[in-house]
Amino acid sequence: MLAVSRYARTKSKAAALARDYAARGWAVVPGVSAPVAGDRACSCDRMGCPDPGAHPVSTGWARLASTDAEVIAAWWARTPEAGVILPTGRTFDVIDVPAAHGVLRLAMLLRAGVDVGPVAAVGDDRYLFFVATRGAPEDEDEWWSCHLDCSPESIADNPGMRWHCRDSYVVAPPSVLPGGREVTWVRPPDGSPLPDPLRILEILAD
Repeated sequence: MLAVSRYARTKSKAAALARDYAARGWAVVPGVSAPVAGDRACSCDRMGCPDPGAHPVSTGWARLASTDAEVIAAWWARTPEAGVILPTGRTFDVIDVPAAHGVLRLAMLLRAGVDVGPVAAVGDDRYLFFVATRGAPEDEDEWWSCHLDCSPESIADNPGMRWHCRDSYVVAPPSVLPGGREVTWVRPPDGSPLPDPLRILEILAD
């Protein structure tokens, strides 16, 4: 009963938070949901889904992602149980680390007086540090990659630190994952400029 009531509360918040993200200039797209009953971990049709409850509904998510309030309202009116997915590499990147490491390093960043941007927790599993994006310049020679770059297809292969940039995404609050695990803000966005990714990475990777 607790999981069901939590799920109902989350459904009522998802549309409002999706609109809030869009108002900040963060494109959003509907995600799958984690069923509260039955033996399936994800609402998608994929057998053995590798990332249940934490991926977009459509494989065309990159093209569909929007900041249009009317489009977003229509999406969540049709599927109020949908999770919220934020594409990265547009207005922000995300450095994604195991939660235990994230807790320790966040405290270290704050003690050091480093400007820390929004931070989200994906249940007890991961911490997501939102940072300024490297973007996607028209000239490919101006864009640098690193071994931490993470695409949706490579998440399972990167259990440690991940860098979500272009062509990737993260699941955002108030999404609910299998087992009733919630995606929540540890430090919600407040409109401040996002921090330098390399400064955050320096401490996260130390």
